[in-house]
Order: sequence, then C-alpha cells, then structure tokens
Amino acid sequence: MQPIRQLMNTISELASPQACLFTPADLRSVLPNHSDAAFKTLLSRAVSEGLLTRLCRGLYLYEKAGPDRGLILPHAAAKLRPLALNYLSLETVLSDAGVISQIPMNRIMVMSSARSAVIDCGRWGSIEFVKTRQRPDELVCNLTYDPVARLWRANVKQALRDMRATHRNLDLIDWKAAHEFV
Repeated sequence: MQPIRQLMNTISELASPQACLFTPADLRSVLPNHSDAAFKTLLSRAVSEGLLTRLCRGLYLYEKAGPDRGLILPHAAAKLRPLALNYLSLETVLSDAGVISQIPMNRIMVMSSARSAVIDCGRWGSIEFVKTRQRPDELVCNLTYDPVARLWRANVKQALRDMRATHRNLDLIDWKAAHEFV
C-alpha cells in the first residue's frame, strides 16, 4: 500500500468530530520506517492534495471527521501546549459571561504558563497565548475544567484579575454585570 494511502486510512479510522487534530508526532508511528525528511514530505503532500489541512505549524486538521468549528481553536490550544498550564480567560471568558458586549470573533485568549504568542490558524482564527506568572495553587479556586473545550476556564473574577494584570483595555467591561459575578 502506498504510504500516503496508509497514513490516510489510519487517520480516517482514528478521527472523530472530537478528535480530528493531529501533530506530526501523533502520526509518526503510522510510518516508522520512513525517514524524517520523507515523513515531512508525505505530510506536505497530504496537505497539497487536500487530504489534511495545516491548521498551524505542527498541527494538522482532518476535516472529513466533521469537527465542530467552534471547538477547533480551544482544542488546538490544548494540543499545542500540552505540558503548560493553559486556561481560557480575558475577553473570551468575559464575553461568554456577558460582562463585555463585544464578542471576540475567530480569536480565543488563553492564559499560559509558557511564553506569550499569537498563533495564526488561518481561516479558523487565532489563539492568543498570554503569559501568566501565577502559580497553579493561586488559581485552583478560580478555574474549572471545561471538558468540551478541553481546557481549564477562568471564572469572571479571575478573568478580570487577568485583564488588570496584563494591562488590557477595561473600557468594554460592563461593571454592573461584572459585580454580579464577583
């Protein structure tokens, strides 16, 4: 069987709407006898033939699995930094809670123990990782795990604290609505 066909058969068997993002390391075991260069060429060919979509550097999307568009960015954030403490916060959480009136379109804000960065995910939007210096024991009371997004999620009190700590614009905040949560 051709290597690209073998790769795509394995992906189609593994993929589901909840699990359709793959790193090269996830896929590497499918073709262990290929050199790294040959494997990278194979991934590039799968993208150019439309079999896989390169979401961002080091992350591929299998669109035939029928992913929920609203969950691609949070799942990508969790997949990109699996060893860091990451949690949804800032404008993303405040918008979801109705504390700010504007909805961040095609962008999620994630506080991270790793470095700050903005990851462009093409037509799906972008992920803004913002460095936090807070220790997990300081955050534990203000975070809940969101199994749908596969990320921790800050409560409104923590999101407001993060907004201040990162010197974000506070003009959009409806303080009456915010005081209901604090």
